[in-house]
Amino acid sequence: MSPEDDLGRPESLPASVEIFDTTLRDGAQFEGISLTVEDKLRVAEQLDRLGVAWIEGGYPQANPRDEEFFRRATSGELQLATSQLVAFGSTRRPAGRVDDDPTLRALVEAGTSTVCIVGKAWDFHVTEALGTTLDEGVAMVGESVGFLVGAGLRVFFDAEHCFDGLRANAEYAYRVLEAAATAGASCLVLCDTNGGSLPHQVQELTAGVVRHFDGVAIGIHTQNDAGCAVANSIAAVVAGATQVQGTVNGYGERTGNANLMTVIPDLTLKLGVETLPPGRLELLTSVSRHVAELVNLPPHPADPYVGSSAFAHKGGLHTSALGKAGGASYEHVDPATVGNRTRVLVSDLGGRSGTSLKAAEFGLELDDRAAAALTDELKQLEAQGYVFEAADASLELLVRGALGWDQPYFRIEAYGVTSEHRESLDGAAGSTRATVEISVDGERVSATGEGNGPVNALDEALRTALGSRYPSLAGIHLTDYRVRVLDGPTGPGAAATGAVVRVLVDFTDGERTWTTIGVSPNIIEASWRALVDGLVFGLLHAGGPGDAE
Repeated sequence: MSPEDDLGRPESLPASVEIFDTTLRDGAQFEGISLTVEDKLRVAEQLDRLGVAWIEGGYPQANPRDEEFFRRATSGELQLATSQLVAFGSTRRPAGRVDDDPTLRALVEAGTSTVCIVGKAWDFHVTEALGTTLDEGVAMVGESVGFLVGAGLRVFFDAEHCFDGLRANAEYAYRVLEAAATAGASCLVLCDTNGGSLPHQVQELTAGVVRHFDGVAIGIHTQNDAGCAVANSIAAVVAGATQVQGTVNGYGERTGNANLMTVIPDLTLKLGVETLPPGRLELLTSVSRHVAELVNLPPHPADPYVGSSAFAHKGGLHTSALGKAGGASYEHVDPATVGNRTRVLVSDLGGRSGTSLKAAEFGLELDDRAAAALTDELKQLEAQGYVFEAADASLELLVRGALGWDQPYFRIEAYGVTSEHRESLDGAAGSTRATVEISVDGERVSATGEGNGPVNALDEALRTALGSRYPSLAGIHLTDYRVRVLDGPTGPGAAATGAVVRVLVDFTDGERTWTTIGVSPNIIEASWRALVDGLVFGLLHAGGPGDAE
């Protein structure tokens, strides 16, 4: 914490808080996000890499996708080193029994040691939305928490509409919280479900709950409808809350949830509150952008701390001051602390040290000359639309190339793709065929592949050409393919179909996963570049010829 930020530490401010990420549940309700099970597993891996304490995976009973996610995640497919997985559900139904409630049963069977359930803390919602009595509303909460605790689970209780409830009928809201605490809830989470509260209200009401429930952990869950989700989260922590719920990049229903990419550094760098394990804060930018790619939404450049414009300078006074005094003159924190970097938009400065550090992550060492050349190349590629935060495999191949490595597996001579579409009385039918011509050990090889699209067909053709020489290819599989349209041509007659596209392809060999990237105005060319990189990377780490490690 810098001296200028130390304006007196409130007595109620905790030394540390637990970060509870709900990107996979609440964040997935954001318009435009539709996560596959593979997507959810990959996002969870990134959250664990960042080091959040809790990852809320979704409703294990709500839909087949979430059921499959929990089945695969708890069967060993998801290996978490730092985080713990949480299943989400609700209290029993009105006038129902906990021992035959399907939601509670699904939580017990989800395979997680911790669950989070939601119950209503606003009397209006109990009488109008649930259509039951206030006494039954309290009983639903207490009995549900007690049932889950009795099943050996750690239980967090999300008090829905809590701040509305505390303002409208504080006596009832406290009864609900008392019922959860008495039944054994490990944390009472105060939810600003409508997102309409302001920071001074959240701080005052949270402080009252913290005082009342001395010794019970209090959490905060805020929505951003009034634009105050981050500020409200900070206010709750200042009042004594020790768990903060939020999402990567602020994804969430309507206007979103508290953006953990802002909450975490605000708490750690501004208030000195521990949020992540040591050494993880500098992963913030990388995780933010990687998750953005996984959910197939563009990162917002103006996001605090992690946005590409967060430490970008264009004005003459700014750039002049940067040259004389460094980032301290116009930057509130060192960008490196959150894994970001200073950018001067008229003439970019530096970047070699970051490139060298990234190379070291791959076990490679760049001298000053190679680092400078590679940094220049990366800047040019970024200008074309490449982003390597989510494509480490392609980046590693570039680093190796800067060291003089030339992949020895094959040389591309030509490739082609043809698609056919026919209408018939039985319905439309289509097929795609790809042909590749490559050189392997001086021998020219041609092969053809068919698939349900150009990427599938090209993959089949390339594998056919290489398979007998590199048996390890049989164990390398494509697991995901994502396309984003970048800025296209402008002016009269311009069309989005002429835009540049960025393609990301995920691969696995059963033990490790990797992602490659391709950018081109031609979607097939962009896909081809990512495909070739992915197979070359797989061959390299399978220990084939030319392994530079």
